[in-house]
Amino acid sequence: MHRRKLPIGIQNFREIREEDHYYVDKTGFIRQLIDEGKYYFLSRPRRFGKSLLLDTLGELFAGNEALFRGLSIHPQWDWSIAYPVIRLSFGGGVLHDSVTLERKIGEQLRINQAALGVTCTETGASGYFGELIRLAHAATGQRVVILIDEYDKPILDNLTTPNIARELRDGLRNLYSVIKDQDAHIRFAFITGVSKFSKVSIFSGLNNLNDITVDADYSALCGYTQTDVETVFAPELDGLDRDEIRRWYNGYNWLGTAVYNPFDLLLLFRKREFQPFWFETGTPTFLVDLLTERGCFTPELAELHASEALLSTFDVDHLATEALLWQTGYLTFAGSRRIGARREYRLGYPNLEVTSALNDALLKGLMGDPSQAERAVSRLYDVLISGDFAALRAHLESLFAAIPHQWHDGHPIARYEGFYASVFYSHLAALGLDLTPEDASNRGRVDLTLKFNAQVWLFEFKVVELAPEGQALQQIKERGYADKHRALGQPIHLIGIEFSRERRTLVGFEVETL
Repeated sequence: MHRRKLPIGIQNFREIREEDHYYVDKTGFIRQLIDEGKYYFLSRPRRFGKSLLLDTLGELFAGNEALFRGLSIHPQWDWSIAYPVIRLSFGGGVLHDSVTLERKIGEQLRINQAALGVTCTETGASGYFGELIRLAHAATGQRVVILIDEYDKPILDNLTTPNIARELRDGLRNLYSVIKDQDAHIRFAFITGVSKFSKVSIFSGLNNLNDITVDADYSALCGYTQTDVETVFAPELDGLDRDEIRRWYNGYNWLGTAVYNPFDLLLLFRKREFQPFWFETGTPTFLVDLLTERGCFTPELAELHASEALLSTFDVDHLATEALLWQTGYLTFAGSRRIGARREYRLGYPNLEVTSALNDALLKGLMGDPSQAERAVSRLYDVLISGDFAALRAHLESLFAAIPHQWHDGHPIARYEGFYASVFYSHLAALGLDLTPEDASNRGRVDLTLKFNAQVWLFEFKVVELAPEGQALQQIKERGYADKHRALGQPIHLIGIEFSRERRTLVGFEVETL
């Protein structure tokens, strides 16, 4: 099998096609998009191939036929027509006010003006943009194609300073509103970004924009499918465990075909070892700070529910936790259902990479000391392997003793079992173990179920006054939480853990093995 170059970080379609890189053919989707509509919006997490998709569209409409030979769209496209293409991208640099935004827009419009061979006289960004569209149509006789990449980055870069974010949002809204006014001069328009800002806040004038973010037909428009991995990348699979590839990196879903993040797979094929490649390119400091500030119950992140309305109302002033986690790629769709007049989505972690890496980051945020959290995770694995419950108790005591007092004082979550369950859950999840929070049985839910080393561990947490009361273990036994696991024929450890609200430490630790 012929091994090609790995297109790591390459977003240029021409370079990929001319220099013998692997390419996953997305032109069948592109043909469908063009046949079915005119104005599109797509949000996907970072490093999912959005920029390459736009570049492919640009080369197609420009009529560069040689680049598409052998691809599915080639025999279906009229190569005698070349459309003028206007490209805008806000991916480079960080903008901190409306003046630098205006300057950035002007710079890009001038580049497009030169490429199209026209001369604009308007000076304001929106007027300049509209004139450029009209002149390009007049000069070529063909309506214009507009491609906008990372439309939202100026806003996202300033989410921690809402006043600036609002200022930049309003500036971008004025720019994007031009598109609707120039409808007669436009052949096709495609806008992409990471976030899905509400149409009211940023696309208020573009009410004809077709949002295909959550569309089963286009779930695999960006990213690699399992079939892509097994066919296009077949020469790279030798020596790699396919089940592990799937467990580590597959699972992103927009109610259709599940996909891999391309960046992950390409680096796996290059380095030949499993690492959180995608996660490490953008440590979510802002997200971790927000989750800890809001007292997020981390076990719930494995299975959240959100309405369509909640996911569609994301804006500077309304950063819903569920929408933020979903749009950034830390949660993905695990299912949906219709409830009367509304649709509800079930969200969960896409794969092992995100489960482990995000919980590792959350644990460090909860504990306040990253190096201490790192050591604690390593030590926990050794304790679980040994099966030494005295060592496990000692480990938990040191773990919770390490949490600064200001965390207890400043966070409402510290007042009930959820805080301790959050820390311990993220502690275990950081290891990437088989962990089920709020594990349901016919008589209730046990806080955590861990399946590890051919054993089952059932954990129940309680907050008590000063002294242990034995409630946690008693609840596990009385409600028969172990019954559903007996058929496995493995040792089942019932572990009741009790914390003192006043003493802020572990006071009860009871174990019974079945």
